[in-house]
Amino acid sequence: MIIVKRDGTKEELVFSKMKKVIDFACESYPECDPLELETALLPLFRNGISTQEIQRLLIQVAVEKTSVEQPNWQYVAAKLLTYDLYKEARLNRKYGHFGYGDLYSLITYLTDAGRYGAYILEHYSRDEIMELGNYIKPERDYLLNYIGLKTLADRYLIKGLDKEVLELPQELFMGVAMHLAMKEADKLRWAKQFYDVLSQLEMTVATPTLANARKPLHQLSSCFIDTVPDNLWGIYNVDQSFAQVSKHGGGMGIYVGKVRSRGSNIRGYKGVAGGVVPWIKNYNNTAVAVDQLGVRSGAVAVYLDVWHKDILDFLNLRTNNGDDRMKAHDIFPGVCIPDLFMKTVEERGSWYLLDPHEVRKAKGYSIEDSWGDEWESRYLDCVNDDSISKEEVPAIDIMKRILTSSFETGTPFVFFRDTVNRANPNKHKGMIYCSNLCTEICQNMSPTELIQTQHEDGIITSQVKSGDFVVCNLSSTNLGRVYTKEDVERVVTTQMRMMDNVIDLNYYPIPQAEITNKKYRAVGLGSSGYHQMLAQLQIQWESDEHLAKADEIYEWMNFYAIKASMEIAKEKGAYPAFEGSEWQSGAYFEDRGYDSPEWQELQEQVAKHGVRNGWMFAVAPTASTSLIAGSTAGIDPIFNKFFVEEKKNAVIPQTAPNLNAETMWFYKEAHRIDQLWSIRAAGVRQRHIDQSQSFNLYITPEMSAREFLELYMAAWKNGLKTVYYCRNKSLEIEDCVSCSA
Repeated sequence: MIIVKRDGTKEELVFSKMKKVIDFACESYPECDPLELETALLPLFRNGISTQEIQRLLIQVAVEKTSVEQPNWQYVAAKLLTYDLYKEARLNRKYGHFGYGDLYSLITYLTDAGRYGAYILEHYSRDEIMELGNYIKPERDYLLNYIGLKTLADRYLIKGLDKEVLELPQELFMGVAMHLAMKEADKLRWAKQFYDVLSQLEMTVATPTLANARKPLHQLSSCFIDTVPDNLWGIYNVDQSFAQVSKHGGGMGIYVGKVRSRGSNIRGYKGVAGGVVPWIKNYNNTAVAVDQLGVRSGAVAVYLDVWHKDILDFLNLRTNNGDDRMKAHDIFPGVCIPDLFMKTVEERGSWYLLDPHEVRKAKGYSIEDSWGDEWESRYLDCVNDDSISKEEVPAIDIMKRILTSSFETGTPFVFFRDTVNRANPNKHKGMIYCSNLCTEICQNMSPTELIQTQHEDGIITSQVKSGDFVVCNLSSTNLGRVYTKEDVERVVTTQMRMMDNVIDLNYYPIPQAEITNKKYRAVGLGSSGYHQMLAQLQIQWESDEHLAKADEIYEWMNFYAIKASMEIAKEKGAYPAFEGSEWQSGAYFEDRGYDSPEWQELQEQVAKHGVRNGWMFAVAPTASTSLIAGSTAGIDPIFNKFFVEEKKNAVIPQTAPNLNAETMWFYKEAHRIDQLWSIRAAGVRQRHIDQSQSFNLYITPEMSAREFLELYMAAWKNGLKTVYYCRNKSLEIEDCVSCSA
């Protein structure tokens, strides 16, 4: 039988060569018999088949053997794919040996080709790059399972114009590490340390960081949030900012609660305002028109307060009934809810809807600019003022609309504004109106303002005052691999430095993003592999042992994040807004009951030296990057122990991570779990998380309305700041790729 080699030459098939490859792939997995692979492959041969096609068939046969009984076939398939990548890289880069080539040659070639940013060669000498190249550990490629390696190869590795393989996995990890370490005084030490935690899959950086670090256009942040003022310039300025963010691969949150309601006044003319829906439709169109790096449509969550007069129209934006002119099917609605609304729902009382513009004109304050007791007194002041127009609606009716939309569409996201603002360590500098696209970011916000516009000799100049335009830089500890106190300290300490460096090494799509990010230096430490950790420790999801473990490990993560941020502040200075914060006063520690000697000492150190980052902890969904890490996503339970993912021209069987006889019984599927246990666990974790967590509810069509309402009441009472999707078993919902940390 004649085969065609990758360089186009033909030769007779030598089966022993193929057997050598199969034996290489199976050698670490005794339960995966090479003979099974050989037997399944032989009938697929034909005269004139290419070696590349043989390799692809071999990979697919191994993938399809993956099962609950034999999960390690996915690692055999990954080794075969690694072999394929090595062969391709050798051919495309023209080096004469199997495996990895010379890192310096690769970087100079990719820089000349415009695929690497010139800044890497500007910051590292040839000798330094050769040292880092020698530090690369190719054997770490074998930590990746098939779907992880395929995701990395398809989405993240740098390829040529014809999609040819140029970069290999460990070179990607080293390239990201070199970028994030390049301004450090001891950059080689830090590059090696960053590389180690990335390549050992102990943590992942967010999709924009993994995809864009080392490249010429290095937009590294995942999440952005903007505030819409109640004027035409501001509304369209937010649209322009969203377009720029989306163009560079970021997800967006937009707060529209300041915009006047439908039928409000404009310049004294009564009943002429169109309300928030027409403007939301504009943002919807931008999401469709300006996609995320050509990968998918732009993604935006739009938030509105539950007391806004347009809230009922807003809650119908994505539902399938009603006037299609009042729909925006491509945005993700989020509703901002104060404590008083939840109490009123419990009491089955009346709720009043207000126009923020009318309140501003009549009362001299913006009702949305306060929270807690101050907001309640202003709300009651407006309700009791007969000169203020208002709509009276039973609070339970609005809650029913929220539940109906959530049941049908998975949204709206829920933002408990009083809980968020009470826990805000930077309330001295502002307030938080809403969250982002994945509901884990909670930072100070304010609208950008146009000061003046002037022109001279045909040159138009505008003066704009930047608002607090939220940016967050995410990464996730892989709890499936990192769950001892010593490992948490080592990995989290390294992560915090990586994320802090992102702030200074980032390309910002709009200037106010850079201004705000450098003012607060916010980062978002998160986690993946949560359910994997519980299963490996043989802890049942529905147990007090789970709650105790959640409390313990997230306290460790928070402690070492704050400690690392304090140590970086000693070296590089505290974030500019530190003075007057609850980090400085110690209120942050006292409010959370951190009173052990270890915590008290850290509190004193923080008061003395400051912290580098105004916010530190936010748990993102990690849908994409947890695939690479071979871990469970975010804080979610698994969907299934075994499932088949359909890809183009292939089906890919997958199992829960590290599925074996011991872990099997501790992997309970998401839709079979009592959601009150998940809510309690989220409440326990929330104490340690200064921002929020992408927390999903999992329901089935059989759930009653009363039970469904009870879940949201429980979320509020357990101190959750946000609720992300409600994942009905009959619905399919996609996560935002940008926030997949």
